[in-house]
Amino acid sequence: MASFEGAVELDPAQFGRIDAIIDGALAEDLASGDVTSRATLPATARAHAEIVAKAELVFCGGPVAARVFERVDDDISVECIAAEGAWMKPGELALRMAGPARALLAAERTALNLLQRMSGIATKTARHVAAAGDRLRLTDTRKTMPGLRVLDRYAIRAGGGHNHRNDLGAAVLIKENHIRVAGGVAEAIGAAKAHAPHTMRIECEVTNFEELETAIEAGADIVMLDNFDDADLREAVRRAAGRVLLEVSGNVTLERLPIIAASGVDLASMGGLTHSVPAADLSMLVRIDA
Repeated sequence: MASFEGAVELDPAQFGRIDAIIDGALAEDLASGDVTSRATLPATARAHAEIVAKAELVFCGGPVAARVFERVDDDISVECIAAEGAWMKPGELALRMAGPARALLAAERTALNLLQRMSGIATKTARHVAAAGDRLRLTDTRKTMPGLRVLDRYAIRAGGGHNHRNDLGAAVLIKENHIRVAGGVAEAIGAAKAHAPHTMRIECEVTNFEELETAIEAGADIVMLDNFDDADLREAVRRAAGRVLLEVSGNVTLERLPIIAASGVDLASMGGLTHSVPAADLSMLVRIDA
């Protein structure tokens, strides 16, 4: 079985979920079998294949792609060449496979789909982490592809980023609609402090300085500054004076990250790292064995 451990580690408890993702994708793509390969290739044909980078990218998902091939046919051998989180240049080799030709082709699209998405996320994340610098922590959000969150979040880490809460039960994050229903910032934070597990820190979204002050006074541990402009970020840092962690959300871009970092806030979260990321350019070439 392909290992998901390395420089960037995936919780072993997630391996079953990853296999379920792979099996679902394979069932979708092979619902009627592979008529083209059956019609054109002898059942006994064996081949070797390589997956290579076609553009500069941060590689991610090698063990996941390897697992795709193994799930199609355990007679396929896979060698992961590129390290998880490594920058690759066009033409560099990522994976090498060998086995039944029909099985290699049956696994190709599913393996590439997952590999290209994960590498795309890792690449975009790495570029944004570099722009953020050493002090500002860049995180993802829950704006992941439905069903693929475990892989999307892993790719964020491969790119040098950090993960925000994984699901609604993982952390207290009071947002605009919670505040509206609860009756205000102080009321929402007070209710959270009374009922949430004592082991969880409480984060509250604010949209102005009055809400910022209220959130701090009410006992929030983290304050999310929603769509604050550059000058307001600096003023928020001054007013908070280290009493809470400050997270920036909204209008976080590659170009703006150095300015956000210079403001002195602690974190910036970006939905765009996962919700609209372009696929990385990788391709697979198969050669029939002599």
